Amino acid sequence: VFVTALLLSSSTSAQEGREIARNAFPSVVLIIANNGKSTRGSLGSGFFVREDLIVTNYHVIKGFSRISVKLVGERKSYSGRIVTANAEKDLALIRVLGTQAIPLSFGAAQEVEVGDQVYAIGNPEGLETTLSNGVISGIRQVGSARYFQISAPISHGSSGGPVLNTSGEVIGIAVGGLRSGQNLNFAISVTEVIALMKGTPGVGANIDDL
Repeated sequence: VFVTALLLSSSTSAQEGREIARNAFPSVVLIIANNGKSTRGSLGSGFFVREDLIVTNYHVIKGFSRISVKLVGERKSYSGRIVTANAEKDLALIRVLGTQAIPLSFGAAQEVEVGDQVYAIGNPEGLETTLSNGVISGIRQVGSARYFQISAPISHGSSGGPVLNTSGEVIGIAVGGLRSGQNLNFAISVTEVIALMKGTPGVGANIDDL
């Protein structure tokens, strides 16, 4: 009986992960930023918060004049334009012309606790829509911002990708990790994205308080 229950539990977890990936992947993008020259640009991730608006990390697009956005399953890239940014919180909103994507839903970040299971989606080293899972390892306050320490692996190219709860809702945005440690990765709370959207003219309408 115990073995049967264990197998059923594993099957349920696998189904949950597959469903989250299936639903979220179309809303996650690969971002390539450069200055139109042969010099190396920047690689990162982002996700839709409106049908034509994505959020990413500011450091992904900082100092670059050209932003290309690639959607899952599409060969063409779309041109992105910075709407607003907050360098201190390392967040930026980018308008993607010509898209009508399904935005991801926001979760209640204030209800997140250590031990909660999470999923991170990004494009590590350009490997599009990679899903990793882990748990909330810690909750850190840095200045006025709240960060979630996560055990889900993230690598270069994952910055700006969503960190989701088991309901498939965004509770954080991957910002990076400490190379000196193992699985010491961090995501800034989605409440900071909500605050940025609320403070942006023409964007903040119909944003619920979370």
